[in-house]
Formats: sequence, structure tokens, C-alpha cells
Amino acid sequence: MTITPLDTHREANAGSPELAAVLSTIAERGVEFVYFQAITVTGRVVGKVAPARHFERLAIRGVQQHQTAIANLQGTREGVLLAGGVNAPEYTAIPDLETFAVLPWDTSFARVFCRLYEPDHLAERAGAEFACDTRGLLRRMLSGFTDRTGLELRTGCEPEMTWQGDGLEAHFRPGSSPAYHIEHLERNRPIVKKVVEYAQALGLDMIEGDYEDEFQVELNFMYDRADLTADRLTTYRQICKQVARELGIHASFMPKPATGMMGNGCHHNFSLWRDDVNVLAEPGVTELHLSEVGRHALGGLLAHSAGAMLINGSTVNSYKRYWDAGQFAPSRINWGLDNKTCTVRLSAVGRLEYKLPDAAVNPYLSHAVILAACEDGMKNATDPGKPTQGSSYDAPVDGRFPALPLTLGEAISAFRADEVLNQAFGPDLSALLVDYHADEWARFCGHVTEWEREMYWNDTP
Repeated sequence: MTITPLDTHREANAGSPELAAVLSTIAERGVEFVYFQAITVTGRVVGKVAPARHFERLAIRGVQQHQTAIANLQGTREGVLLAGGVNAPEYTAIPDLETFAVLPWDTSFARVFCRLYEPDHLAERAGAEFACDTRGLLRRMLSGFTDRTGLELRTGCEPEMTWQGDGLEAHFRPGSSPAYHIEHLERNRPIVKKVVEYAQALGLDMIEGDYEDEFQVELNFMYDRADLTADRLTTYRQICKQVARELGIHASFMPKPATGMMGNGCHHNFSLWRDDVNVLAEPGVTELHLSEVGRHALGGLLAHSAGAMLINGSTVNSYKRYWDAGQFAPSRINWGLDNKTCTVRLSAVGRLEYKLPDAAVNPYLSHAVILAACEDGMKNATDPGKPTQGSSYDAPVDGRFPALPLTLGEAISAFRADEVLNQAFGPDLSALLVDYHADEWARFCGHVTEWEREMYWNDTP
């Protein structure tokens, strides 16, 4: 009898001391309900809620959801549900017990992250990893990357976002900026205090934050292994939505909230480690520099950044951020030494800052991109070229790398052409990403906007 990945996960949970620890926590904290959480291709959190008294059974058997949930149950313009249609089977979601946590805003509820599998009753692929599970994909890619290279990817992210409500308007001198102004942090003190409180209760080591622009606040947590960072970013987003509900305000991760406003990015800061040594730096060298391994990893990331834009800028709105030159969002593929205008910035010895991901990014896919691109660069000794001097908005285009896509339509084409990313994601997930975003692009192209009415309603004769 073949032992499937689903069987393996079930058996691991059944025999895990963590299951006993979770059941003990449920009893001690008075947990009544548990959210079984999965992640869709766009980074949305979906799942089911179950009474906590059934947790032991469901931790082993899992919960079921229709597979089209992985694409947000999104129908195409023709009315076809993406990710398999109405006749698609369900997937089985099995919890990763180490992610169980009691929700600090209501301790009668807890949550646990799940990985997804094909159901065990199928004639083909029974119990296999569900190919469109982005969280499961990242876990597998991290393991494979370490097995092949001996390296571990560690990351931290900078989740910018928009908070709007009464009393949150910024007041500042015309021609200047409210950035870093403590007075504006004070206006947002109830938000900061409650977000940090909840985040720390859920295991995020909050380290610093600042006021970035009108309505925009960035609160950061400590870097760690890439899969933990991805889970924590998802948790952070859920915390922010809860805080907004409690305070009667709005919290949004929309990449470009309005014309003229600063875009919301989610820069990924990363390093590669072997035996607790950061291999992007060389011992004893203190000035900004990259090791040979670091240069090749960077070269791979630049080489695949055009194809990765379907991940890093996954919405129509994402590209409004890259068009607004001068607001620190990159507009071409390059790198620099502490240069905030570049796609990748060497921000400290041994640390690269990838500036393309925006606030709406699926963090599991964005980290998968970094893994695949860096490994390809190391394998092929890809040269990143010389660092850009001065503003990259005025620098010549580096013809060795594809141009940065500046619309979702261009990003779809660039992703299709990137064999390395398609191979890393697999055919099923790659096809679903193209289908999902191509339908979104088509919907947008066929939609008449207010800008068009302002431009053309009275333009003729």
C-alpha cells in the first residue's frame, strides 16, 4: 500500500506531542472554536470554523473545502469557476499544529494554518500535495533549496498600509512630508498600541515602526526563516483588520490607495545562511559589499524579476505604484548600494532589500520567487552588473535584463515566458495564476472608469 503525503501528515499529527499540547491549551484557555485557515493564490485567508471539542479528530482527518476556494471562488467573465469549475473535487486541509494560536481579542477562538492535499478517495493523485496550495509550495521549496544548496533563506518584510478614519488626517506644511513625524504617530497611537499588543500575543517580535505618509503606517517585526515570515505577515494582516473593526476605522493593503498618495509596498529584506553564518557577507569586511554567492543570487533575482511581477504586483492597481516616479517604488530592474530607487538595494552588509513586492502580495509566492530566482542565479553564476549610481529613474536601462512590466497585462506575458518560475510553481499553479490574472486584466480593460468620463464625456466636438 502506497503511503501518500496526506497519510504522512495525518500520522505525524496523530503521534505528535504538539497535539497533546494544543488540547491542553484549549482546555486551559477555554477555547470554544478554532479557525482552520488556508491561503488562496492571492493571499486571502479562507477556511472553516469548528467547535474546539472536535479539534483532535479534525487535526488528524482534516477539513474539506471545494478546490475552487483556492482561487477565491472567482468566476471568469464567461461564468466558469477558476481552479476546476463546479465539478472540481474538494481538497483536504490538515493543520500544522505548531501554528495553533489563541486569538488575543477573543480567547474563546483560536486559529491554525493548514496545508492542502488531494482527497484520498480519488482514483488518481489520491493524497498528493494539492498543486495550487501556495503555503505548501513554499514549505516544499524551502526544504528542497536547503537540501540542494545547504542554505536557509531568512527574511523580514516591511508591510506598509493605509489607515483611514476620523482624526487620522495628516497636517503638514505644503511642499513637505509628515513622514517620521512623532505627532502623526501620536494621532495613530491607539492603532499602534493595539496592533503591537495583538501581534506580540500571536508570536510576532515587533521591533520598530514609523509614520510613512498621510494615512500610511509601517510596523515591522523581526526577521526569521522565510516560511515563518510569510505566516506572520498573514497574521499581521488579520490583526490589522481586527483592530480597524474595534476602532471603527478602515485598514487597507491596497497597493495604490489614491492618485498622488504614496503606494503601499511590502519590501522583502533577505539573507542566505549556512550553519548560522550569513553567506551574503564575507568575514571581516565591514563596508557595503556582496560575496560571490550573494552576487550570483542577486543576479538571478534581477534576471527573473520581470517574470516575477505577476506575483510582486498581482493586481491592476499594483502598477499605479510603479508609475509614480519619485515615490521610492522602482521603475526598472537594477540594484544599488543603499540606493532606495533601485529594484534591489544592498541596505546593510549581508542584507538585500527587494522592493518590488507590494502590500497585497501573496507572501508564500513572493518568497518562492526569491528561492527559485536566487538558486538559478547561483547555479548559472549570473552577474548582476555594477550597482546603479544616483537615481535609477534617470539611469540607462540595463539591457541584460528584461524590462520591468508596468501593467498587469505585461506581467502576465513576462510570467508566461519565465521557464524557471513556471517550473518552480508547477504547471497547475502556473496555469491558474495566468488564468486568474488574465481574467482580471480583461475585466479591467473592459471597464469604463471615472477618469475616462472626465477625459472624454464632453471632449467632442
